[in-house]
Amino acid sequence: MPNQTDRLATGLATIQSITGQSGQSVVESLKDIAPDFADWIVAFAYGDVMSRSGLDKPTRQIATIAALTALGTAAAQLKVHINGALNVGCTPQAITETILQMAVYAGFPATINGLAVAREVFQERGVSLAGAG
Repeated sequence: MPNQTDRLATGLATIQSITGQSGQSVVESLKDIAPDFADWIVAFAYGDVMSRSGLDKPTRQIATIAALTALGTAAAQLKVHINGALNVGCTPQAITETILQMAVYAGFPATINGLAVAREVFQERGVSLAGAG
């Protein structure tokens, strides 16, 4: 088992490779109120889980988008991970289809909200919505 310093270093590198500054900003925003929680996100979520070799980064981002859409309460985190999905090579179409599939499992309101977040990210990044769905 890697030590905490190794887990944090791996986590920081993984955050940078997936979400870039947006993920790091989330972690930094927590350090004044809950520094341990910020470290947990880095060490556990990214150092232990997101850095595993069993799935490639695009697949992990698609799974994360599905989960966050289904939750229906995580728009800010969904935005970070849609950006991350684009960063690691997911297409807007794959992202949109993933969110659409959640209508079956999470309902129409969660899907509508997820699509609104996706639209916002695509527009901010200048990604064409043509053919995204």
